[in-house]
Amino acid sequence: MDILLRILAPIGRALRRLFNIGIPLKVVLILLALAVGGVYGWTSSSMMRAMGGKSDYNEAKRYIEIKDIVEDNFIDSVNRASMGNSAAAAMISGLGDQWSSFMSADEYRTYQMSSANEYSGIGMSILKMPSGGFQITQVNPSSPAAWSGLGANMVIVAVDDVDVTGMDTDEVRTMIRSRLNRVFTLKIDGQKDPIKVDCSTTYVSPVTYKVDRTGAGIITIANFEAGSAEDTITAIETLLGQGVTGFVLDLRNNPGGLVGEIHTLLDYLLPQGELFYTATKNGRQDVYSSDNQCLKTNFRVIINNHTYGEAEVFANVMQEFQWAALVGEATSGKTRAQQTIELADGSAIRLSTKSYRTAGGRDISSEGGVVPDTIIYNTVTEAIDASVNDGNGTASYNDDAQLRESLRQLSMFS
Repeated sequence: MDILLRILAPIGRALRRLFNIGIPLKVVLILLALAVGGVYGWTSSSMMRAMGGKSDYNEAKRYIEIKDIVEDNFIDSVNRASMGNSAAAAMISGLGDQWSSFMSADEYRTYQMSSANEYSGIGMSILKMPSGGFQITQVNPSSPAAWSGLGANMVIVAVDDVDVTGMDTDEVRTMIRSRLNRVFTLKIDGQKDPIKVDCSTTYVSPVTYKVDRTGAGIITIANFEAGSAEDTITAIETLLGQGVTGFVLDLRNNPGGLVGEIHTLLDYLLPQGELFYTATKNGRQDVYSSDNQCLKTNFRVIINNHTYGEAEVFANVMQEFQWAALVGEATSGKTRAQQTIELADGSAIRLSTKSYRTAGGRDISSEGGVVPDTIIYNTVTEAIDASVNDGNGTASYNDDAQLRESLRQLSMFS
């Protein structure tokens, strides 16, 4: 208080002389102190409200305090941008979620370029524009995008007549991924007619199948991307026509894919009822159900620690409905859906914003994964897909203990 009065005393004397008032200096100083305190309090209160409350305000003050101490005392030069990025990365790392991460502005630009190709699958890179559209930044030669006439700097505003200008990049990539086995259209800003993109000629099925000499059908599903459900159903019906006695669905090393694909396949296989749902923090739920038609036969599903995402959900729902016994190793529990959120400075966070729950309410991720009914490990890493065709439409297998056990269990029902 003494320091404040020493600062305000000269100001108080100047005000008395300027306005020729007879108020004692002590009163003037008190009024000034109250005025300054009021302004300071109002400013602090406004800053607290703007920053989300006292707790957030105090956290911001601590960060600034640390930054100032480092800049004033650290023996070497300080890179403020690097400090800021590290602090932001540490905040996301502190969540303890291995699938959430922070990207600096440079890292985010690199991510956009690489992931656009990885997830769009039609041979082009896209970037979200301030206008809301998605600019094509690169088109790969000998790709569906190039064959359709798409070119760099074109701006996509609709996919199959669905306006995408209000969507984020992840949503648009998912829309395109879901169409990779067929023909669809892209509306380009400034062009009257949409451009037709044909991905059917370049589509490679993720599903392979064969008949084992035990009489069981073996279906390997490499991923649950576009077309996987339809191709699996075709494989099942083809093998049923060949008189198989049961099915092994091999989901080992399956990274997941599109939620619509596992929904379609589970609906085909399972009886009527709620299958699973997705949930957000604010309570929003999207429920996926099955109709009253189903396929009643014997199933074994093989999983391992590289069975991720939607593949884990598929396996767990089959287990929960008691429609299939699971064989192999526990999965990783990677059943969170991520969203990329761009920040004001051009950096971004990749954040888990949605979880999958089974009809029984099980959160696979929080429980650490899906545990098979029969836990068995392959001692030979190369044992997966070690089965070989013997030339007459059947198959044999080598050191694949997980596949061998699945076939053994199915043979008990034949």
